[in-house]
Amino acid sequence: MRFLNKTYAFLVLSILISCGQKQPDHKKDIALNSLEKAVNNDWIAIFNGQNLEGWTMKINGLPLGENFGDTFSVENGILSIRYDNYGDNFDNRFGGLYFDKKLTNYRFRAEYRFVGETAPGAPEWGYRDSGIQFHSQPPATLKLTDAFPICLEYNLHGGNGADERPVGAICANGMFVEVDGEKNSSYCTPPKVSRTFHGDQWVTLEIDIKDGEITHFVNGEEILKYSNPTYNPEHETANEFIINGDSAVKGGYLSIQSNSHPIDFRKIELLEY
Repeated sequence: MRFLNKTYAFLVLSILISCGQKQPDHKKDIALNSLEKAVNNDWIAIFNGQNLEGWTMKINGLPLGENFGDTFSVENGILSIRYDNYGDNFDNRFGGLYFDKKLTNYRFRAEYRFVGETAPGAPEWGYRDSGIQFHSQPPATLKLTDAFPICLEYNLHGGNGADERPVGAICANGMFVEVDGEKNSSYCTPPKVSRTFHGDQWVTLEIDIKDGEITHFVNGEEILKYSNPTYNPEHETANEFIINGDSAVKGGYLSIQSNSHPIDFRKIELLEY
């Protein structure tokens, strides 16, 4: 009996060793790696759906932190940007709601929708226009009357029901980027893939930033890719951020514009690399 037990144990051990010596299944490994990444998804909500904790507003002509006319408010899990208390004149009160943490390599996503009518006294281009500003200068460094920070912007356009108004252009204030290896020659560069969204529908935007490579997505579709952001040395404010001749932009702050047309945001999330 003891001999049979030893023989059985030896057979089991041989089978286990044999299994362990099998050639690796690369397809299985790839699938498991993908599953691990999905399971270990580190997206975090950076908007709590209840208040503006973790965010600070800066509106043109007003000190940092003053929420003029309740421009930014939260209700039912939605961050709303409104101008109902601005009276008859928007008066160039462009602003932004800044996330309080400086960011470098990350992926950002959020859902947005345009609603209502443009604020009275707003510029013509303000119609269904907003944006996500990133790689921005610190909000505390903005002067009282700085309408916009030194930054890059994922431009948000909403359709008018008839014309094409594609979302996702890259606008560069005080900066340069390279699209297809060429430095941008205009303030805003349109997306490679044109997508217009009419009405008040919810749309998902994403920005992926990693080691100087930046990609725009809308509803999961890649629409624009560019790289190598640098400060413009001829821009007075941008030039202040060039240190020892190094003009590369390696990170900065992220903000949501208040650009004169009512807009809502929800499911604001961040995945840091």
